[in-house]
Order: sequence, then structure tokens, then C-alpha cells
Amino acid sequence: MHDLRHRDRPTDYEQRGQAWPVSVAPMMDRTDRHYRFFMRQITRHTLLYTEMVTTGAILKGERERLLGFDLREKPLALQLGGDDPRELTECVLIAADLGYDEINLNVGCPSDRVQKGSFGACLMAEPQRVADAVAAMRQAVQLPITVKHRIGIDDLDTYEHMRSFVETVASAGCDRFSVHARKAWLTGLSPKENRHVPPLRYDDVYRLKRDLPHLNIEINGGVTSMDGAEHHLSHVDGVMIGRAAYDHPFLFAEVDTRFFGSQETPPSRRQVLDGLGPYLTGWHRLGIPLSRITRHLMHLFNGQPGARFWRRTLSENGPKSACDPGILQIAASRVPDSVLDHRPPVDRSKVDHSSVDRSNVDRSMAVPPSPVAC
Repeated sequence: MHDLRHRDRPTDYEQRGQAWPVSVAPMMDRTDRHYRFFMRQITRHTLLYTEMVTTGAILKGERERLLGFDLREKPLALQLGGDDPRELTECVLIAADLGYDEINLNVGCPSDRVQKGSFGACLMAEPQRVADAVAAMRQAVQLPITVKHRIGIDDLDTYEHMRSFVETVASAGCDRFSVHARKAWLTGLSPKENRHVPPLRYDDVYRLKRDLPHLNIEINGGVTSMDGAEHHLSHVDGVMIGRAAYDHPFLFAEVDTRFFGSQETPPSRRQVLDGLGPYLTGWHRLGIPLSRITRHLMHLFNGQPGARFWRRTLSENGPKSACDPGILQIAASRVPDSVLDHRPPVDRSKVDHSSVDRSNVDRSMAVPPSPVAC
């Protein structure tokens, strides 16, 4: 156990971290280490998240399996599920030691399993409990502590309810609020239904930023294009993209130049595959089924000639023990060169130079070595 007794409590709650114009949302069974490494071949600067990991799993489970990552996945945030300040504090100390860049508390998941653990979206009914958790984590580490939450839950779904929740948690020093612009029904809807049945209420998130301009507000929910992201950024500080990031990952090829001020040429799909080759080789040598990686690559060519053959080849061969990294070249063999070598056009007039310019990030990550656990 980490000893907290000698840690000094901050005397004020200055904002820590930075405003990320674009991030990829934490998604269960999606944003594991292999998906994140794949996305790093497409965008170097977008903030990525782990899947939600519960405090109990970290404190009692296999930490390497749950928390291990490759350094080239950074910048990387760990999303935690939990409500006990002491357990959350233990977990953020572990995360800080491992090199995570941010901690995010899940106050948005409505699943029955999460509710039984008394965390996730049900915590929106207990803002002071969330504030206590944020304060405890902030006291323990210098990492940014952020919260992802809904517009509201059940009958606690007015703008006033959300603002009251945010103000209470902000008083504890929360560094950013990632707001899923839908309410959640804790009973009657499945987690999947809660992602699309409740209507989007973007105006409430915009209003939150107008009313509390000193807070860092990020919007999430229903964003399917970078034009849409740019529109949201005229109202809030950041945009978090979930399902579109998984189903259409190459959308992110223009993010670094458009939103982070990078002067690098956007990648082509061929470059993405070249970057993945050594990564697959490293894991293959460790005896890891390549399907754990290739399952995340299915949508790289969505809507393009050769996409069906790409998906079929990966899905049929990825699980086979004899499958080797050469499967990527075989699967892409029917994709035209014009698609493989296409790069998004760069419109420098749309680059937001007020965003933090991270274009000097070490580009050595473009050729990944064998897997590294941190």
C-alpha cells in the first residue's frame, strides 16, 4: 500500500494539464493497448484513453495485463471506475508511477454491473461523493484529474441539475469535464441503448461553458466528422469522439495538422500498415494470437475498394495460430495504390494555432519496436 501520510495537500486548485482539442473516448472492449497503438500510427497528438478499469481490478488483479502500455501510446489517460477515495488514491499513485498522463473518473457508465459497484453514472446523484474522490486523487498526484459524466440521469436531468453537479465537483479541483451530451436511464435501457436513445443536448453543454467559462469543458456524443468537431470547438474547449473513432479510424489522419498545429504531412494508410508491421512481429514472437490486434484494424479501409477482402482476410486468418504479420500485406493486396497512398488534404487555414502545438513530439514512434510494458 502507498503511504499517503507524508503527502502535502495542495493549498489551491489551479488547473493542471492542458485543453485537448480532440480525444478518443474510453470504450470497453475497444480502446485496449493494441487499438491505441494502431491509432498512434494515424494521429500522434490526440489524447487516448484506456478502457475503464475498476479500482478493485487494479488493487487485486493482474496489473500488467490491465495497465501495461507501450510508451508510444502516449499521451494516454487512465479511466478509473470506483467511488472510494482511498482506493482511488491508491490507483492514481500506481498510475503515476507507470507514467500515465491523466486520470479520468467514470461518472457516465449506466450498466447494471457498474451500478452494483456504486460507481459510474449513478454517482451523478451524489456530487459531493464525486468531489471527495476528486479531491483525494488530486491531493495524491500532480496528474490532471478529470471526470467524464452525462447530462443527467433519470429524473435528475435538467440543465440546473448538471450545472450544480459540475460546480460541486469543480470546487474539488476537477481539471476537465467531459460531458456526454445525453442523459442516462439507469433502468429500462441497456448501455447500448443509452448511447443513442436519449436525445443529444449539445446546447446544454455549450451553455455550461458559457456560464462557467473558467472551466475546461469537453463535449462527447454523436460526433462523426472533423467538420462537426470543428463546429463544437467554437463553443467548448474539446471534443471527445467514440464510436466514429473505432468505425472510421482514418478520419483522424487530419487531426494533427487541423487541430494541433502539426507541420507533419498526414499519414497514408500504407504508412499506417508499415508502422504496424514490427508491432505485430513483436507480439507474434511472444505467442500472442494476432487476432487480438487485427480485430481493431477491420475498419481501416471502410468505404474503399478492397475493404471487404481486407476484413474477410483478417477475420478468417487472424485467429489461426499459423497467422503471421504478413497477413496485413495479403489482406491489403486488393486495395488500390490510390487508396493506400491517399493522404487527407491539408487546409492550413483551418489549423487552430491557439491549441497547444505538439508537433515536436519524437517521431521515432513511427517505427515501433517489439512490445514494451510500462
